[in-house]
Amino acid sequence: MIIAWCCPTIGGCPVSVGGVLSKRILRGVAAGEISEAYLRWPSPLAEAGTRLSTVVGLIGVGEVSRVDPGQLTDDDARRAGFGSAAGLRASLAKHGRGEVYRLTLSFEGPAPRPPVEPVVLGGRERAVIDQQLARLDVSAPRGPWTRQVLEVLRRRPGIRAAELAAEHNRPVSRCKSDVWRLRELGLVEQVDVGFELSARGRSYLEGGD
Repeated sequence: MIIAWCCPTIGGCPVSVGGVLSKRILRGVAAGEISEAYLRWPSPLAEAGTRLSTVVGLIGVGEVSRVDPGQLTDDDARRAGFGSAAGLRASLAKHGRGEVYRLTLSFEGPAPRPPVEPVVLGGRERAVIDQQLARLDVSAPRGPWTRQVLEVLRRRPGIRAAELAAEHNRPVSRCKSDVWRLRELGLVEQVDVGFELSARGRSYLEGGD
């Protein structure tokens, strides 16, 4: 079962389990550098077997157990992304309240995306996009570039800016700027750490084939 956001409460206010896990933890789990998290909760906010849909993808919750922070070891701390048990205990003392719970975590891949409704562009809309792209091409010292970048994004959905820069032999910062210009036109969208064509962008290219 996939649970995008669990909604237990603290003091009558809903709490998101995915939101409780910090970006540091989420990124560490996705990178394979963190396999456990230690959190202070008044009561358990997640159950074993839960799958969380987060900004980095699906995070699986294995075991959830209450622990004594005084018994935590340096090995426990390293699995949670800390250098020592003392550092982990200091963090626990600053954040949250209640008992300390250990969560074993694993990265299970990208989160499923809802189906995207196809976009059908009319002739007038297509003409507007043509004009917008033409202005970007004309203003670029290197010459026309928009169609080339859009084709790469169609061929390699999810491509990162660094990969796009390597393919075009351009600085990463310049490639990011190019992609964001196309994003402002609604032709590109950001996914995870990369970019791909939006439904509008796909419709535009398919109509021009």
